[in-house]
Amino acid sequence: MNRKTILLSLLALNALALQAQRIAATREVLDCGQILFRKPVTVDFTLQNKGNRDLQITNVRTSCGCTTVDYPRGPIGHDQSFSLRVSYDAKQMGHFEKQVGVYSNASKEPLLLTIRGVVVSEIVDFSGEYPFSLGDLRTDLTDLEFDDVNRGDRPFMRFHIMNTGNTTAQPVVMHLPDYLSAQVSPSSIAPGHAGVVTIQLDSRKLRDFGLTQTSVFLGRYPGDKVSQSNEMTVSAVLLPDFRNLSEAELSMAPKMELSTFNLDLGSFDGKEKKKGELLITNLGKSVLKINNLQMFSTGLQLSLNKTKIAPGETAKLKVTAEAKGLQAARSKPRILMITNDPDHAKVIINILVK
Repeated sequence: MNRKTILLSLLALNALALQAQRIAATREVLDCGQILFRKPVTVDFTLQNKGNRDLQITNVRTSCGCTTVDYPRGPIGHDQSFSLRVSYDAKQMGHFEKQVGVYSNASKEPLLLTIRGVVVSEIVDFSGEYPFSLGDLRTDLTDLEFDDVNRGDRPFMRFHIMNTGNTTAQPVVMHLPDYLSAQVSPSSIAPGHAGVVTIQLDSRKLRDFGLTQTSVFLGRYPGDKVSQSNEMTVSAVLLPDFRNLSEAELSMAPKMELSTFNLDLGSFDGKEKKKGELLITNLGKSVLKINNLQMFSTGLQLSLNKTKIAPGETAKLKVTAEAKGLQAARSKPRILMITNDPDHAKVIINILVK
């Protein structure tokens, strides 16, 4: 065996040793939601020995004395699952977030687990309605829209969920793109109980100005099936930033005038398509640029004769509505334009058709 072969063998053995022991958590963060003052709460983290030899927990450390932990003291076999029970005393009002460090022979570094929630004097449930059904979960929203977002913003939206099933749900938002994150509170929702989901947008990760749309899926538990029955749509409109323009620059800016913001195409009356037209005029002192022209829903076709409109000139935007496409659309037919007019960076055109 030559030197190169020996070196490769040692590297392979080292890699196997590093992978030999691993401890994994189904969820590393559990949210307790609202809990009553001085009413201790207990949650169970589900862990698994993913290594190829017995796992031994050597120590568990908490971030404060308000948190206690119960964990197995004996060896845990290969691929065996176990629970780690964490209790919080709830002796302080307000939001809390406590860490637990699990030390074992799986790694030199501890596995960090987090328990969080809010201690309140009285539990207040959402008093609104849940008109949308996503399997055994009902929600007050299925379409989330982040409007008028500037680069660097991190806006968030919340929607409420109700467990109408017969078993405890562990809701999870699946297929999130990298610019969205989700937090469900509480992490487990008993039958007949409610929770809240917070979706946050990181605008720095949006690539283009204008409309970005995606679908996410609300599951009853991690790994739940994905289908139209639990689909939710999320849209964001990223705007160009004109906040730092000088007075001189503003005075020379383009100025858009639109013939209508509500294009009425009338009724289909058995026809498959309806057509209309609107005019875009530049009343400013520099070229008006239509940077993006997008549709919020299916069922529309657009044709713009020019995207750069000189001062005093007019462009024509032709719109065709298709009956079948609009019937399948989940949102109202609208058109989005992103322009370089500081007063009309975002333009929404409503299409009215019966």
